[in-house]
Amino acid sequence: MAADQIVLAAIAGAHGIRGEVRLKLFTDDAQSLARHARFDAGGRALVLAAIRADKPGTAIARFEGVTDRNVAESLRGLTLTVARTALPALDEGEYYVADYLGRSVVDETGATVGTVKSIENFGASDILDIELASGGTVMVPFVAEVVREEADRLIVDRAWLA
Repeated sequence: MAADQIVLAAIAGAHGIRGEVRLKLFTDDAQSLARHARFDAGGRALVLAAIRADKPGTAIARFEGVTDRNVAESLRGLTLTVARTALPALDEGEYYVADYLGRSVVDETGATVGTVKSIENFGASDILDIELASGGTVMVPFVAEVVREEADRLIVDRAWLA
């Protein structure tokens, strides 16, 4: 995937027999996908015909030309991406997860800690999942009291790394 492409959802599989698919969302809700008419899905253009919310974090979608379960199932595992320039401007305090994935993490002394593997949210706040340079992973709250941003790296309070 090109660096200027942002993943908004992944196709989890077919839904029903008429070509609908289940989506795992990487956005706030299904309607944030509805503002995009066209997605890149592994080099294939998919045009959104309809979308509706399902369980939290999921949606049911129909794409033009996908008319049966077999075609829908063949899309399983593809990610739906759009150009970064197609995304709305961010409000204060908001960010795109893609901007942090792979970013270098250091402690207050500048010693290398590792890189950002993912950002999770289990209900309270966002959590950085850091792949440690020494092996393994550690999760720390992605809040100003624990993590500071400096140029192209993140500085994590060492007390949270134990």
